[in-house]
Amino acid sequence: MTVVFEHLREGDDVPSLARIVTREDVRTYAELGGDLNPLHLDDDVARAAGFPGIIAHGMFTMAHLGACVTSWAGDPARIQRFSAQFRSPVFMGDEIVAGGRVRMLDETARSATLELWVSVERGSTTELPIRKGEALVSFAA
Repeated sequence: MTVVFEHLREGDDVPSLARIVTREDVRTYAELGGDLNPLHLDDDVARAAGFPGIIAHGMFTMAHLGACVTSWAGDPARIQRFSAQFRSPVFMGDEIVAGGRVRMLDETARSATLELWVSVERGSTTELPIRKGEALVSFAA
């Protein structure tokens, strides 16, 4: 799908992107990113901190959100700004679902401001490990 600025409307959805979080994902992220905090690698340490086991890095979850935005934008160079608030942990086996919507269009700058989030279903509730995310995507030539 190629996004065409002239076809965008405020309120349009950014197609969601889902992923199951695995120990292998988190270990690889820790090793490549250099964040070897034991909360992400050692179940005993994570349990001592009150979690049921290791948790994913917040930036791992944000990277998944970034992949969602990049897929929608079509070119990572279009993403001018990207931010998010971390609100709750992500556990192994969670399915994280990144998504968003077009909040505002700037016709003069040919840009779209996106409202973004990552959700997780836990039992009968939906949690937002990331909310109040935002991206500015430029479609200027």
